Amino acid sequence: MTQEFNPDVIIIGSGVGGGSVARQLVGSGAKILIIERGDFVPNEPENSDAEAVYSQRRYRTHEEYQDEAGNRYRPSQYYYVGGHTKWYGTAMFRFRERDFNEVGHEDGVSPAWPISYNDLEPWYDEAERVFGVRGQAGTDPTDPPRSAGYVHEAVPHEPLIAEMAEKLARQGLRPFPNPVAIDLGPGGSCRRCGSCDAFACRYGAKGDGETRLIRPILNHPDVHLWTKAQVTRLIPAPDGRIAAVEVLRDGQLIAVKAPTVVLSAGAINSALILLRSANEAYPDGIANRSGVVGRYLMNHHLTGLVGLMPFRVNETKFTKTMAINDFYHGLPGDSGARGNIQMLANLKGPMIRSNIPWMSKRMADAVARHSVDWLCMSEDLPRPESRVRLLQDDSVEVAYHPGGLAAHNRFVRHVRGHLRKIFPVVLHRPSGIKGPVHQCGTIRMGNDPATSALNDLCQSYDHPNLHVVDASFFPSSAALNPALTVCAQALRVGAHLRNAWRESRLL
Repeated sequence: MTQEFNPDVIIIGSGVGGGSVARQLVGSGAKILIIERGDFVPNEPENSDAEAVYSQRRYRTHEEYQDEAGNRYRPSQYYYVGGHTKWYGTAMFRFRERDFNEVGHEDGVSPAWPISYNDLEPWYDEAERVFGVRGQAGTDPTDPPRSAGYVHEAVPHEPLIAEMAEKLARQGLRPFPNPVAIDLGPGGSCRRCGSCDAFACRYGAKGDGETRLIRPILNHPDVHLWTKAQVTRLIPAPDGRIAAVEVLRDGQLIAVKAPTVVLSAGAINSALILLRSANEAYPDGIANRSGVVGRYLMNHHLTGLVGLMPFRVNETKFTKTMAINDFYHGLPGDSGARGNIQMLANLKGPMIRSNIPWMSKRMADAVARHSVDWLCMSEDLPRPESRVRLLQDDSVEVAYHPGGLAAHNRFVRHVRGHLRKIFPVVLHRPSGIKGPVHQCGTIRMGNDPATSALNDLCQSYDHPNLHVVDASFFPSSAALNPALTVCAQALRVGAHLRNAWRESRLL
């Protein structure tokens, strides 16, 4: 780093958490250094090529994790500017009011958050504006109170999805427009290319961390972005503050100093950085007096449902316009089985074969053409034995013990029953931790430093100049896509840091 630029804030990671904090700090006078392990996603035809993305795994990390039995695998981790939102499906939900409270489940407890829905509501509103979320307030039967409606109208259904919504409504369900962060509408940049969910957008139409958070601030003189720079550990000072950040850049290890450090590397990698920072004073890792760092790993229970139409081709380009929350708080007569239903993007042959290797290319392509694809999502419960940890050779072990899986399976069976009234055949395929989706909870926040690592502003109880702002701060997972909640809390934390910085400048 050149001598003339000495950062006031180091932000580790350029995804939704880190990008939102950076956005709030711009203009405060603070000099900001964003350190990103990866590079920008190259704009190339392979971005929307399912064979390249799924069969060749062109953009996935080459590192390996292992499970408790020692089986090694290549995780679905992507290291690029904008983080995992470069590949997400654009769904942007607010958590429900109840999701912030303690909720009992049949095999565990979803703990209360140290903040309420009301604390986040104004930040949810801002997050929706920042990401350009399109939706329709008042149509989701579980929608929490809002101070304002969506700025952008909901994306209308294409004909087949409209037909699905009508058929489900005739069964007594209440489909509503899925809130999505996509520039699809009059004058928008979306070209309806048919490759959105699980693909990087070549046209800047997806509301992702790069497009909505990082790109708009890069020309500001107080913002510097390092790409292809991996943070290896944090270095604490004797007084407990983080004295420096160790970075591997251009083949060299360097120590970078700043008064404030924001860690936003994702639920797994943020925990690994803290654990790798262990020393004589902190033998269990940085920010880990409570022992929770790396523990309570959650990963939404996700099951894909494929409704087959043998005599009809699904020509829908953008499917993710419908969701159903009628069972978010439980099924009739079974309150434990609960969750969200939303559309998946149209499956493509290579996507199917990546999960079902024995299926022939011809069969997978046929299934993809003649199917309408759905996602059932249920809450995973935090368990201390579900954890990410470092082994002696610095390899990574992910031990996953899901909570609430039996209830999720009952929820899926109920949803399949509804879909079988529409389709002659409904296939299903569960996801798992080896293809992690919505992982969270490894550096939980809470009111008690004995049982949590962070306070309600994501500040470390052990290190006052360290904040951890990504989905790792979640005490519970809820059963909705996490990106908007990460953004809302990051905007809240960023506003706090901005005000603190300005006040310190006035002293």
